[in-house]
Amino acid sequence: MHPKLNRRNFIRKTAATGLTLGLGSAAIPLFSQASQPDVRVGMIGLDTSHSIAFTRLINDPDNKAAEGYRVTIAYPYGSRTIESSYSRIPGYIEDIKKLGVEIADSISSLLDVVDVVLLETNDGNLHLEQSIEVFRAGKPLFIDKPVAGNLKDAIAIYEAAEKHNVPVFSSSSLRWSRNSYQLRNGELIGRITGADTFSPAMIEPSHVDLYWYGVHGVESLFTVMGTGCREVVRVHHPDTDVVVGTWDDGRLGTFRGIRKGRNGHGGTAFGETGISEIGPYDGYGPIIEEIIKFFKTGDPPVSRDETIEIFAFMEAADESRRNGGRPVQIDRVIEKAQAGI
Repeated sequence: MHPKLNRRNFIRKTAATGLTLGLGSAAIPLFSQASQPDVRVGMIGLDTSHSIAFTRLINDPDNKAAEGYRVTIAYPYGSRTIESSYSRIPGYIEDIKKLGVEIADSISSLLDVVDVVLLETNDGNLHLEQSIEVFRAGKPLFIDKPVAGNLKDAIAIYEAAEKHNVPVFSSSSLRWSRNSYQLRNGELIGRITGADTFSPAMIEPSHVDLYWYGVHGVESLFTVMGTGCREVVRVHHPDTDVVVGTWDDGRLGTFRGIRKGRNGHGGTAFGETGISEIGPYDGYGPIIEEIIKFFKTGDPPVSRDETIEIFAFMEAADESRRNGGRPVQIDRVIEKAQAGI
């Protein structure tokens, strides 16, 4: 966890008027016992199917993991430039209204009436601008994948969260596959000696290649392997990408991005005492459970450093492609992004 995003600054208290949440010295009313029984969740972005799926799960009265939380209002935009995203918005507006969610005409008006925020905008290039508005309002924030459209923006998002002292985290739903953390912790096949993962990897020209969808399989790889990737090599073909990472301790982790033929998500972990499938994928229920825990505690379940390394891995893969498949050092990619190069 980033040192300034810990739970010491995330203070809860129950008073006669309801529950309040303190971020630093500010107190934000979470709900009034008399008028508003739920913690109000605001949603930014209705250009992805996640918006509807997440709302259904959170607002389901039978979902005990989200008890006390409710998506109450959404701001639709969302990409205005990526056709596969913005074309969904009118239909998703109608779908989410049927779930009892109001539509806001701006992010600022949404922030006036919510306690925590889900940033679901599919276009990662908008995330820095949108997240800064949330941070300035002091609202804890979950950012759906990708955390940003490029590494420079991803780093800037975490710096802004630190500046405003607001908890934030981002992850793919694939991180929470059934056995991923058991493998990572050495509980199933001992210490992990290497891993291979795969996922669809459609390319959106406005994003670093693997950010758009390959992030799912890359995040699965890091969930099992942990941090410490030193170097990346990418072999690119129009139908497939294969990216090999070398970790500091000599372990190898590979990601295969699929763009032709049958798609799927999964992988294989290799350990000191056995070999195990990674997964299976368990849908959106586990990530919703983690998001709600985060909103309750203020403790990000995925660290800033791990998220930055995941996106640096993918940015390094782009640089390796441009350089004909030559190895690229992760640290150098991060340094360039921090310098704004």
